[in-house]
Amino acid sequence: MPSSLLALLDDIASVLDDVAVLTKAATKKTAGVLGDDLALNAEQVTGVTPDRELPVVWAVAKGSALNKLILVPVAVLISTFAPWAVLPLLMLGGAFLCFEGAEKLAHKLLHSKDEAQAHHKELIEAVANPEVDLVAFEKEKIKGAIRTDFILSAEIIVIALGTVADRSLEMRIGVLAAISAIMTVGVYGLVAGIVKLDDAGRNLSLRGSGAARALGGVLLASAPVLMKFLSIAGTAAMFMVGGGILVHGISLVHHFVVDTAAAAGGVATFGAVLEAVTGMALNAVAGILAGVVLVLLFTGVKRLFGKGAASAG
Repeated sequence: MPSSLLALLDDIASVLDDVAVLTKAATKKTAGVLGDDLALNAEQVTGVTPDRELPVVWAVAKGSALNKLILVPVAVLISTFAPWAVLPLLMLGGAFLCFEGAEKLAHKLLHSKDEAQAHHKELIEAVANPEVDLVAFEKEKIKGAIRTDFILSAEIIVIALGTVADRSLEMRIGVLAAISAIMTVGVYGLVAGIVKLDDAGRNLSLRGSGAARALGGVLLASAPVLMKFLSIAGTAAMFMVGGGILVHGISLVHHFVVDTAAAAGGVATFGAVLEAVTGMALNAVAGILAGVVLVLLFTGVKRLFGKGAASAG
């Protein structure tokens, strides 16, 4: 009996170790969504009064957990009964990442800084207006954030599933559950920290100590910089991860990227670094090209149907 128990514990430990390794690999693959998830969810509480920021983040976090409770079983069922669908879903997830990244770039390039500031000012003024129903406003913010999270969570689950699609059922459940927990706790824990960073800086700035005031000033100055960095890093990672998924699914392009990166790796001294950078750069270029094409197609179709609807009216 003791030996059987030890053997069972050893098997469990072995499975958990495999889950940890695969979870780490899947986490790297989902990095492109993580940065975007952080920036988007931190932006979702813009306009919410400071005392309600954490309750709103908590409400969205609970919605995110529910999203993943729905998505994980669906993903496991698909990988069990329709494993052929994993690669197409993965490619769709990669294409969506590229599309989303290109759309963000287009929005940034086509809208001036003054327009963005004007929109932000309108939002703040609307919240300050006593006639605005803040409870309804907050509920709409939470609903919108949970809808956004559902899309991002679906991307995360699909990308993670692609990493473990050929593993056992227990392994797939373990990795997807671990990824879901890590992403939910990690993302919304960081979002809570980010949205309260300026409050912490403001409180420290009001302290009598010179060191506290200096730290408060640094926090106040770093909060918008951090948000901007997360947005830029998230977009870049979306192209790298999304492009990498698409490249991996197209044999000819995949071999070109691998061969080119390997050739760069032949350089003395910095070969390993050059190989990694070349691979990431080529994936990013593929992601940007795919994203631009998809945005152009989407815009063309949207305008075409828009004209058709206007003519019919």
